[in-house]
Amino acid sequence: MNHTDTKYLRNHPTVRRILDESPHHPTETPVLEAAWLRKIALEAGADDVGCVGLERAEMASQRDDILQAFPYAKTLLSFVCRMNRENLRTPSRSIANLEFHQSADAVNQTGRRIVQTLERHGIRAAHTAVGFPMEADRWPARMWVISHKPVAEAAGLGRMGLHRNIIHPVFGSFILLGTVVLDARIDNDSRPIDYNPCLECKLCVGACPTGAIGMDGHFDFSACYTHNYREFMGGFSDWAETVAASTSASDYRKKIGYAESVSLWQSLSFGANYKAAYCLSVCPAGEDVVRPFLEDRRRFIAEVMRPLQDKSETVYVIAGSDAEDHVRRRFPHKSAKRVRNTLRPTSIRTFLSGLPLVFQRGRASGLHATYHFSFTGEETLGVTVVIRDRTLAVREGLHGRPDFRITADGKTWLGFLAGEVSLFGALLRRKIRFKGPPRLLLAFGRCFPT
Repeated sequence: MNHTDTKYLRNHPTVRRILDESPHHPTETPVLEAAWLRKIALEAGADDVGCVGLERAEMASQRDDILQAFPYAKTLLSFVCRMNRENLRTPSRSIANLEFHQSADAVNQTGRRIVQTLERHGIRAAHTAVGFPMEADRWPARMWVISHKPVAEAAGLGRMGLHRNIIHPVFGSFILLGTVVLDARIDNDSRPIDYNPCLECKLCVGACPTGAIGMDGHFDFSACYTHNYREFMGGFSDWAETVAASTSASDYRKKIGYAESVSLWQSLSFGANYKAAYCLSVCPAGEDVVRPFLEDRRRFIAEVMRPLQDKSETVYVIAGSDAEDHVRRRFPHKSAKRVRNTLRPTSIRTFLSGLPLVFQRGRASGLHATYHFSFTGEETLGVTVVIRDRTLAVREGLHGRPDFRITADGKTWLGFLAGEVSLFGALLRRKIRFKGPPRLLLAFGRCFPT
């Protein structure tokens, strides 16, 4: 700012009024009463509240990301808003999605009201979205600014259940989460509850149409994401590519049914719709929720779970996946529709971090092999992948004696995964080379279907 600008600024009416007031001397970071913050949040519409200092160990994994977005962050206020249970339990997903959308709006408005109140008291604060919008330019890497679930657990608002959702000790699974970031400390940190409200009843296992939740606690992220989020993110991109690749309207209709097109229009017009979320629908955990389940389990299952299981519907699966097998074996009256894997890596790092998300342990039965990947080009990296006893281990660096070696130019490998580069052509150009039994390469591919 030059001298003329400085003179103008000092003579500006707003600046003169502020400078004529008593001098403002910045103080140390304020320390707020947790009880006062709780009162503000409840009055704003929250149903329960907890506060967590950013320095807490539970925040370590996302502390840097939070500070990048909010450099002043010192405390996270976590809150929950209840959802209406019966809306989520109906097989009519339009009613369930109405509840999801309206509850999400309520959480966002609650966060906004909390921040408005704090700002009126001179406290710097910001609220984040319950879900969307996110930082979409980061896709397929982490898009969210704050992961609400770890914050809620640390704040004593529940624990993660078998279905990978937070279960509140009173409200159960029928909640949505919000987080407010504060430039202030608190006098009394909340602490995690000392038990898990999850009953381990396994109803979520039985209700999931894709088999994403295992009886042993295993979670198949790819199966859940491919179906439940079909009209979100990658699923929408896959639809757009289908439109682009269709040679005519009739060719498009062979790939995408009329009802599917209408469903996508509905998501574009009124908010993206979840295809299932049955794991929440059937969950009986929580003091306000559990009584009907305890009094008559048979009736609870007949009224809540069976209608979801019996529903005739399309279930979106990746060809050759465990989910495809599950639908055909467990729900023959449901229609398994094959779609492409939309968790497409854009870097070698995202390829490696994504392997556990798309690993199909059913396809790995009987496979015991160690793979060495040596990537060249812009991303030079060595990685060891071990598949054994239907488990996956990914470790940076080349360790142990490999059963199969792959050396590949990073860009060529990513192009091959995206279906844009021919493996045969890459082998001829020596952009991809391998050493070991070809059956092990085929077996590796079956564990990560596309």
